[in-house]
Parts: sequence; C-alpha cells; structure tokens
Amino acid sequence: MRTPETFDWQGLRALIRVDYNVPLDESLHITDDTRIRATLPTLHAVLAGGGSVVLMSHLGRPKSGPEDKFSLKHLVPALEAMLQRPVRFASNCIGPEAESLCARMDPGTVVLLENLRFHPEEEAGDAAFAQQLAQWGDVYLNDAFGTAHRAHASTAVVAEYFPGRCGFGYVMSAEIENVSKVLESQEHPVVAIIGGAKVSSKISILENLLGRVDALLIGGGMAFTFLRAQGGHTGASLIEEEHIATAKSILEKARERGVAIHLPHDSLNANRFANEAERSVSEANAIPEGWMGLDIGPKTIAHYAQIVESSKVILWNGPLGVFEMPAFAGGTLAIGQAIVRATQAGAFSLVGGGDSVAAAKQFGLESGVSYVSTGGGAMLEYLEGRGLPGIDAVLAHSGTAS
Repeated sequence: MRTPETFDWQGLRALIRVDYNVPLDESLHITDDTRIRATLPTLHAVLAGGGSVVLMSHLGRPKSGPEDKFSLKHLVPALEAMLQRPVRFASNCIGPEAESLCARMDPGTVVLLENLRFHPEEEAGDAAFAQQLAQWGDVYLNDAFGTAHRAHASTAVVAEYFPGRCGFGYVMSAEIENVSKVLESQEHPVVAIIGGAKVSSKISILENLLGRVDALLIGGGMAFTFLRAQGGHTGASLIEEEHIATAKSILEKARERGVAIHLPHDSLNANRFANEAERSVSEANAIPEGWMGLDIGPKTIAHYAQIVESSKVILWNGPLGVFEMPAFAGGTLAIGQAIVRATQAGAFSLVGGGDSVAAAKQFGLESGVSYVSTGGGAMLEYLEGRGLPGIDAVLAHSGTAS
C-alpha cells in the first residue's frame, strides 16, 4: 500500500477523500468529531512534507441539491481549531470558485470543498464529475474507509485519473491492516463473536469466517434462529423462519471444517420488549411460551468469557443482547470486559460494526481493545470477503512507491 510517507509532497496538492459525515446538533455544531480527528495524521503528514491539502467529503443524505444543514461550511471552525491554521472553503466542489482556490496553492494551504452529494453525479459514479474533481490535486489519497464500499465518483472513479499517483491515508491503511490481522491471522486460536438481531444480515460474514476462525460465539437475536434449527423451543424470541435452513447449513459447514460454533446455553428472558419487563432465566433452547430472550444468561456469559480469554485473536461484531436497555446489557458488557482482559494478556482484538462499536463506547471499552473500526457498512462487506471499490481502485492505479 502507498501511504503518505511514500510521496515527496514538496509543492504538491493532495486531493484527499475523507469521511467527515459527522453528527451535528440543532445549532449545526459538531457533537462527535472522532472522524475528523482520525484524519489529522494524514493531513499533518502532507502539510509537514511541504504539500497542500484539498479535502472532499459528503455529509448526510441530501435529496435534491444543496441544503444548508448538510453544508460542510459548518465544519470549518472545528477543522481550523484542530489544524491550527486557516481552512479555505469552496461553496461548490466543482466550478470556478473551486478552481480559483485549488488551481495554485501555496504549501501549507488547506481547502475544504462543499458536500459532494449536492451533485447526483457523485453517487452515480459519473466519470466526468470525477475528472472535474481530479483537477484539484496532483496526488489522490483515499482516507474514507466508511465509504470504501461505495463505487462513487470521489471514492473509486477518481483514482483512474491519478495513475501512479494515488494511495491510502492512515485511516484507510489502518483499517485494512487491522482487519487483515483477523482474516489472515497466523496466530491461534482465532475467535469471532457475532451478535445482532438477524441471521440474514450476517450470513455472508459467517460463511466467510468459517475458513478463517477456530470458533464462532453466536449471541443476540440471531442465536434463536440457530437454536430453532437444532429443534429448540424459543418462545416469543425473534426468529427468522425463512433462514432456519440457512442456519442448519452454516452449522453443517462448520462441522465439516472443524470450526466450533457455540450457541447460548441459557437465556435472560422478558415477558415483553421493555426494560421494565418481568425477567426470568431459562435454558436457551427451552424458553417458555410468551417469553422472549433478550440477553445471554449467566452460564453462557461464563462459558463465552472463558473461550475469549484463552484466544489469541478476537473479532467482535454485534451485541450479545439488547444492550440499549440496561436490564439486558449485562451479557454484552461482560463479554466486552472479557475481550479487554484478553487484550491485556496479549491478544489482538478488533471491534467492528455499528452496534458493537456503539456498545464499546457506551461501556467505555474502546481504549481496552486493540482496534475499533469505524467503517460500518464497509467493515461488514470487508468481513464478507467482498472487494471494496474504494480500495480496489486505488490498488489498481497506485503504481510503485516513489
């Protein structure tokens, strides 16, 4: 991979695709600047090397052209404070204003282009639009892993206009390297903790992991479809009837490949879907009628924690229960804490996927694991073994390191 340190930036403009799709409050102030801060090492590397920076990003999902609430101008004050230098803003990502700001840039200059998605050509992957964007840089860096699974103009198509002059920023390269540590690990045992509500959203991930892990620990609502596939009684728990055969197939493939699939022994149940519901514990495959499993039970917590703490490489994707409700957050918290203990003992741990990242943040576990992926959908597709357009395009056109 070509990364910022492989280029001589003196006098060059870096056109950088970043993911500044950050949350804003009603006053249009940033409420979580994590994604912006994550790109700072990339920006500093270019600027310290004598280059200048042109930043392009999307924000939100504008439906019909420019809307003030989706304007990237609201990010300028925060970005200036973080970089400790002025940031020039172009009120359109293409056209005369962008040209005047980007055509000739002194070293150390930073320009932020307006929201790419104000133009429908961005999401359409329009080549002419990508070519217009390409005018604003001498080198292209993709540092937006969160959009790497989209074949948009700024994430994939634009790389075609930088043959031998494109690479990854440090956010993107770190995501690729850390996911690869799990998917291509030479250390064992490798364990994946897969949770969440539905089997249907994790089929491809489970199938891709079968050839790469030693054990799968399954929790969350999806576990009940597997338990039903084994003939269990799951009460009123979430079941995907149409995927019972899929669950059986995954169990059979795991047996054939010698991968241990662990399902919950016991379940913390509720008589309704509410934090204040009555609770009871039962065997996970013998939940009484009218009751629903909303978290893993104490025997499962102890069993899963023991497996996690004896592992060398750990992937966590998806919560083990309805962690948003305090009454049913115990399993997710306990397994998260087991991951932290394993990490402290020398294991490599990767947390990825929106809900598991949210859980890690909620319980203050982020600093205790090896790496937290912010990729969301891109992370899931990477775990499924799919090629990501934003990665493939850069690799295809990056050439050799300079």
